[in-house]
Amino acid sequence: MSIQNELTRSASQRGNAPQAFAARGGIKVGIVGGAGYTAGELLRILLRHPNVEVGAVVSSSSAGQAVSSVHDDLLGDTELQFSSELAGDEAVVFLCLGHGNSRAFLEKAALPASCKVIDLSNDFRLGADRDLAGREFVYGLPELNKARIQQAQSIANPGCFATAIELALLPLASAGKLSDDVHVSAITGSTGAGQALSDTTHFSWRANNVSVYKPFQHQHLGEIGESLLQLQPGFAHDIHFLPYRGSFTRGIFASVYLPSELSQDQAQQLFQDFYADAPFTHVSDQEIHLKQVVNTNKCLLQVQKIGRQLLVTSVLDNLVKGASGQAVQNMNLLFNLPETTGLHLKSVLF
Repeated sequence: MSIQNELTRSASQRGNAPQAFAARGGIKVGIVGGAGYTAGELLRILLRHPNVEVGAVVSSSSAGQAVSSVHDDLLGDTELQFSSELAGDEAVVFLCLGHGNSRAFLEKAALPASCKVIDLSNDFRLGADRDLAGREFVYGLPELNKARIQQAQSIANPGCFATAIELALLPLASAGKLSDDVHVSAITGSTGAGQALSDTTHFSWRANNVSVYKPFQHQHLGEIGESLLQLQPGFAHDIHFLPYRGSFTRGIFASVYLPSELSQDQAQQLFQDFYADAPFTHVSDQEIHLKQVVNTNKCLLQVQKIGRQLLVTSVLDNLVKGASGQAVQNMNLLFNLPETTGLHLKSVLF
């Protein structure tokens, strides 16, 4: 059974207020941490979203400046200026703050209970961290938690590596087929490190270079483990994750493999059935590559049985499906809009 069919509930169960508000084309959006990469991607998408009005774009470092002076790909697309605070009438606020700062912001901000929150940091992704003064966060992977997202008030947007790896493993977990340790080798572009400069992000170090970082202890392992346990209770095997920094700007290419008794045909059918109703996750029977997904909200998967090993290749754009695009996908679900609204984005192959 598809996870979408299993989890989707009737829209009538969610009430009419968000739907009516969205239908007017006026979801008032605020963005906090507006000068970073994820905020820039949010603006690129939301400025063309048919049901959104972008309001305050908050940046402590750039208040008073034109948004296009920082996100210069938006020159000619918007006259918005950065502000120092939210307007107070937002229907939804996206938090594009550094890890640890979202919780601090919400502890100080007097957001009304009616204001929905979508957090792109890792502050609320783990089960133990999802409650803040009565505001309960739902883990925002639509392929896993669609019905809960539709009912939620606050969303913890998944990490980029976590999204790529979870989507490669959820069909197996749903069928109870994770019966051994999982091995992951995955490479990400430089935008995954954020906008702040460091020894490993400036051009002369990153260009024509590859390196391992945080081997076997990446911060996304916690949320990956919890997501797998949600579908396969009792999963107790190790996930051996080697992350790499790549010499490119955008995208994640993950190779996920483990011993499996499934045949090629059985594995392929399992993945196709699981994602039959997922509008952005697609299973290919051909070799996949990064250029197919960069600038889009897609995740592409390829399943191969080689000897006893089942290899699942997963590719996505770390800033879109791995961050801002998925955040908009979650917003659409919160406001009873079609999941794909504003997200019909085309990759560029050449």
